[in-house]
Amino acid sequence: MAIIENTIATGSAAFQGNRDGMLALIARMRGLEERTRAASAAAKDRFHKRGQLLPRERVALVLDPGSPFLELSTLAGYMFDVPDPDKSVPGGGLVAGIGFVSGIRCMVSANDAGIDAGALQPYGLDKTLRVQELALENKLPYVQLVESAGANLLRYRVEDFVRGGNIFRNLARLSAAGLPVVTVTHGSSTAGGAYQTGLSDYIVMVRGRTRAFLAGPPLLKAATGEIATEEELGGAEMHTQISGLGDYLAEDDRDALRIARDIMAKLPWDRPRDRSTPESASFKPPRYDAEELLGIMPMDHKRPVDMRQAIARFIDDSDFTEFGANYGPATVCGHARIEGQAIGIITNNGPLDVPGANKATHFIQACCQSRTPILYMNNTTGYMVGRAYEEAGMIKHGSKMIQAVTSATVPQITLYCGASFGAGNYGMCGRGFHPRFCFSWPNAKTAVMGGEQAAETMAIVTEAAAARRGKPIEKEKLDAMKAQITGVFDGQMDVFSTSARVLDDGVIDPRDTRTVLSEVLAICREAEARTPQRMQFSVARP
Repeated sequence: MAIIENTIATGSAAFQGNRDGMLALIARMRGLEERTRAASAAAKDRFHKRGQLLPRERVALVLDPGSPFLELSTLAGYMFDVPDPDKSVPGGGLVAGIGFVSGIRCMVSANDAGIDAGALQPYGLDKTLRVQELALENKLPYVQLVESAGANLLRYRVEDFVRGGNIFRNLARLSAAGLPVVTVTHGSSTAGGAYQTGLSDYIVMVRGRTRAFLAGPPLLKAATGEIATEEELGGAEMHTQISGLGDYLAEDDRDALRIARDIMAKLPWDRPRDRSTPESASFKPPRYDAEELLGIMPMDHKRPVDMRQAIARFIDDSDFTEFGANYGPATVCGHARIEGQAIGIITNNGPLDVPGANKATHFIQACCQSRTPILYMNNTTGYMVGRAYEEAGMIKHGSKMIQAVTSATVPQITLYCGASFGAGNYGMCGRGFHPRFCFSWPNAKTAVMGGEQAAETMAIVTEAAAARRGKPIEKEKLDAMKAQITGVFDGQMDVFSTSARVLDDGVIDPRDTRTVLSEVLAICREAEARTPQRMQFSVARP
């Protein structure tokens, strides 16, 4: 055993300062999530009056009672709907996450019809595409609860229309991969959105509420002169009796969700074993309190931190077998377990240097050989720069590390814990390298470089250009330029900006790290166990 010894002074002023800062960020995050829930819940009377359930009520009923639900991208679109941080409602108009339906782990996606009738909000498209990608990569059945006014025509952009086709392509890909797509169409599913319903393997419609048509009555009349009611044109009874689009006719939302659960219950699908049973719960919890994760990470990314202390608070028994501890020590690699599940961990106690990059490359390859998933805990300002490092081959060895990340054959999970700057973001499996899952702690920062470094770099370039022209540069103008650059960088690097752009799968409370990692490791393990032969079934619609 290689138990990590505690070196954290929980009574110190530094620890308390870190803790206070982290708690403030968590409170801000939770406040934004609650704002979205409240905005949707404000439609409760309207929904209940017409016999409907609110979107989050639908999600709760389709999921197995008491089972875990890993909600994704809750901050998507923050400050892109309105630029006022006190009025923006994040979430992208979608409730999405991974949970259990009739014992089967599924991706569940629901239009948040309590907000703007379920119209896609800014970054709602990106969020939808990401959850579909996660379903495909992790071989998860896809359950969607549809009620949407479609795209917001007041914010129409042709690129969103074109990229939106990927939603329908992905539904076809899911079905072709043998991953059942089960859809409950609770309300409107119009125009292109009608294919969200049509490209499903099992379709449940609600009497008197479902509307699925390529052109609604106003557009139909304008285009052809034909007059038809919504029910005649695309109601549940028409589609289940005449067109054949609907497979099941439900009396109301609750009945529709019951039918969806029955469909999942009858599928010949492996149910995950319960990890809480005595025979599977042989692991030991961490030796140190997860509460202490709040005070470990400094709010200032320039301050050093021993990431082993963070690792010790979410791995089994705080037992970490470090790999190459004396070689490239600023790069920490090692093996551990989380609720009995093996994992390789790579993290940073400083910038990535040549030995650190070589060690990480070797470790990634070793994990691939043993089929061990890899966790990248980003806390680096990037690869080392300078004449000595260039002569030592920093580009060459950093590139080998990036190649190893790109070519890895095991699930890779990324956790932004501190800074993730420059090419260090790439070498540590940043979002652009398609990790299987990618989460952030609230203090994390992601950028090509720090704002001050960017400003100083441009100041040096500007001064050099002025000197070549033989013209002096005014200090006031130079200071104004530096302030503007710093503001641009600093305004985009925190998690409230990056997660808003769906550059991760969500921001998590550090205290929840063990729970989240345990769930995603189980998801990855189950996906790896599903052989191609078991996946070759899909429903061909008549």
